[in-house]
Amino acid sequence: MPETLDICMAQMNSTDAHAGNIETVRGYVAEASEQGAALICLPEAANMMQRDRVKAARIIQPEGSDPFLAACRELAHKHGIWIHTGSLALREDGAERFTNRTFVIDQAGNIVARYDKIHLFDVDLPDGIRRRESERYAPGGAAVMVDTPWGPWGLSICYDIRFPALYRGYAKAGATILFAPSAFALVTGEGHWETLLRARAIENGCFVVAAAQSGDHDDGRQTWGHSMIVDPWGAVIADAGRQPGLTYATLDLAMVERTRGMIPSLVNERDYERRHRKTAGG
Repeated sequence: MPETLDICMAQMNSTDAHAGNIETVRGYVAEASEQGAALICLPEAANMMQRDRVKAARIIQPEGSDPFLAACRELAHKHGIWIHTGSLALREDGAERFTNRTFVIDQAGNIVARYDKIHLFDVDLPDGIRRRESERYAPGGAAVMVDTPWGPWGLSICYDIRFPALYRGYAKAGATILFAPSAFALVTGEGHWETLLRARAIENGCFVVAAAQSGDHDDGRQTWGHSMIVDPWGAVIADAGRQPGLTYATLDLAMVERTRGMIPSLVNERDYERRHRKTAGG
């Protein structure tokens, strides 16, 4: 296995249709390849950000006909670079809800892994605002690891980052890099983004790579940005700030084993019985 991985994160401000985003990624992939990156990572909703369900239904395509995915496969083959697509909004034939799906594409343009976002953000806020990601998207049902020349990778998307058991499972199965492409909102981004990413890296002794959306989007949303790479010790080794663009880093893959040797929590972890406290008189 190679000792290092030269990686590029693309921080995007995705539009509400495919065409502009495809052109952006064409430029990004070409530049990343010229700079010697072996892998470029895109954010969640890379192919489009469109929260109007009626408009989205007219645009979103099945996997086999999605133009953004086709472009990514062509670009990977053309430039000889691996592409982590972040996530794409797709339609399943006959399904009422969309899917939010990650693809890992190798340097020949082959799809080597697919992952559907498992955890969906459904909330009722005190001010009466009700948000239901599950009304638009169907949840995935399986964690996905992919074997690569740089070791096993664990896949996730955005809100998944708040569910540590997913990443613990990846780490215990041997994953060395965890991916969390995202489109965090401003409030949660400022309050939680870096803390969550560093926590997942520290507790699992893994690299965490999190390409993100950033800025004011066509559909009215605002996203936090700050695409990050965190090393297994919990240090932020790349932070893209708020502007769209490319950020580069070289990952020292041997650091995973060194860190796990110093903090062996994966092997020290034990099963235990859970007991519930009873109230007085209960």
